[in-house]
Amino acid sequence: MDRLQAMRVFTRIVELGSFTRAADDLDLPRATLTHTIKRLEERLGAHLLQRTTRSVRPTRDGEVYYNHCVRLLADLDSVEADFREAAVLPKGKLRIDLASSLARSVVVPALPDFFARYPQIELDIGTSDRFVDLVQEGVDCVLRAGELSDSSMIGRRVANMSQITVASADYVRRHGMPQTLADLQNGHIAVNWASPTTRRTTPLEFMVGRRLREVMLPSQVTVSGTEAYLSCCEAGLGIAQFPRYRMADALAGGQLVELLPTMPPPTLPLTALYSSQRQLPLRLRVFVDWMAELLRGLP
Repeated sequence: MDRLQAMRVFTRIVELGSFTRAADDLDLPRATLTHTIKRLEERLGAHLLQRTTRSVRPTRDGEVYYNHCVRLLADLDSVEADFREAAVLPKGKLRIDLASSLARSVVVPALPDFFARYPQIELDIGTSDRFVDLVQEGVDCVLRAGELSDSSMIGRRVANMSQITVASADYVRRHGMPQTLADLQNGHIAVNWASPTTRRTTPLEFMVGRRLREVMLPSQVTVSGTEAYLSCCEAGLGIAQFPRYRMADALAGGQLVELLPTMPPPTLPLTALYSSQRQLPLRLRVFVDWMAELLRGLP
């Protein structure tokens, strides 16, 4: 048995936790799997699997080797899939979840272009700011802003959005126009944003040269949804920070005013997240590529 096949045998045993189940899954005799693992351990000079009466688990060396195998096999599968699918028109249903503001302002208006390119793809679009369990909810891809730490998901950064600090024109008339960060501490308030998952309140952020400065202001209202966040800001309830693309119309119409333009918030990464799969479906790959192309046009 060649090395690639041995790696596939090893990864299936680890993933299924059983020689018997792996043998059934690969349609191979159990004795073949046992012999393969023995030869693999001899070649590597390492003990890879810990066997008990009920299950099989990787040793510490086995975990390291498994992670390498997954990456190598994924790369190989991806290359082969590219050749197999080169002449195939992507098709099928794709479930995605987007922030509601991004869907309404950017993605949905551009969908005629997407469907002109890929007429056999059907999109099922959810709009929310909450945590989405891709596996449990059957979602293929979510698009989320900010730094993400879920290591069980595969992420591709599709944009870095510039941000802006704003307040309503009425708020500025009542509280004045701050000129420095010190001014913010003198009578200004914020619309506080709380994470929908952790409920932790985040401070306002400003880039002063290359240095990040955080300012936590008092607040009369805290929200965890983007639409409520914007509505509170428009109502004059405090200072808020948004991606610049969302504020273009409100700034042009004078409803909102930009504050501290020389000290903008840091750029906001926008990431497409999907579950860890060895072979990404073509319909999902072309959608993520299209999203990256679309979002490159954002300010």
